[in-house]
Amino acid sequence: MKKLYAAMMAFLLCIMVAGCGSTPATNAISETETEDGRITIGFSQLGAESDWRSMNTESMKTTFSTARGYNLIIEDGQQKQANQITAIRNFIQQGVDYIVLAPVTENGWETVLSEAQDAGIPVIIVDRMVAVEDDSLFSCWVGSDFELEGKKAAEWLHQYSILNELAPETLHIVNIQGTLGASAQLGRTKALEDAAAEFGWDLLEEAPGDFTQAKGEEVMAELLDKYSQLNVVYCENDNEALGAIEAIEDAGRVVGSDIANGEIMVLSFDGVNRSAVQYAVEGKISCITECNPLHGPRVEAIIEALEAGQTPEKFEYVDEAIYSCFDQITELTIQNQSYPVTILTPDMPEL
Repeated sequence: MKKLYAAMMAFLLCIMVAGCGSTPATNAISETETEDGRITIGFSQLGAESDWRSMNTESMKTTFSTARGYNLIIEDGQQKQANQITAIRNFIQQGVDYIVLAPVTENGWETVLSEAQDAGIPVIIVDRMVAVEDDSLFSCWVGSDFELEGKKAAEWLHQYSILNELAPETLHIVNIQGTLGASAQLGRTKALEDAAAEFGWDLLEEAPGDFTQAKGEEVMAELLDKYSQLNVVYCENDNEALGAIEAIEDAGRVVGSDIANGEIMVLSFDGVNRSAVQYAVEGKISCITECNPLHGPRVEAIIEALEAGQTPEKFEYVDEAIYSCFDQITELTIQNQSYPVTILTPDMPEL
């Protein structure tokens, strides 16, 4: 398991070097620049709010490079649906071959997707989903099962509480949510709420952190002032977790898994931020549920299938892991399905 993990982490960290700190850019392509035989793709990225988003953009840029036979137009929506709708209409006017959409929220896409359909341009949805009555408005979707991610984190916490003989009512949890209405927020929030109801946890409050470190820190500081008893923070991405840890330590509290002795446990999602992964190795983040951002090759496979006249799967879920340095929990069972837990250790050479 350690050898497998080491190889995986080495690959992941190499990608991080290229992906972290990068920001989506707009690449306008005129008709004279478009070469025969190249496939032109318009990518509406929702923003650059997190390390996950930067890596997702980098994966698309690397996959759909001119050297590989593509023309890629990227438009940064800056977290605004109106910007994304404008971008899609611009793609339609430019006559791109495919539109790839990473939607900021699920609702409100019917009109513009109908326009793309009328123009005969296939639309591929990545990461977050769109809520439309007619799913023929998009060719297919690829991304994560966000509710399953949340169930993994909740089951890990449940197993930890059993092993450490923590009564359910002694778990006082706050949830720093992602962007409200985003698929990741909806799925991860639902999983926590369901688990709290099932196991009898004290879910004190849920507040949006917008998937950013700054907002995560701000929200955590406010929650610490309101709830002196809180001892578990469920952060819906790495950046929020980093911000929460800053606020906890600034308040003179200790981050860690020893809830019984006053520490505050932090749970996170994504596993792409270098500092968050290191914190997980050290135990400052008790577990991280992976959310894989490398969708470029997956979108390319869909386009290749469509180009060949094939019908790809409508929904393609990505297999993802869960990481922790707490070595007593090595496997989780959810709805009769087993999921291994990758145990992090401080002696990993790549860290």
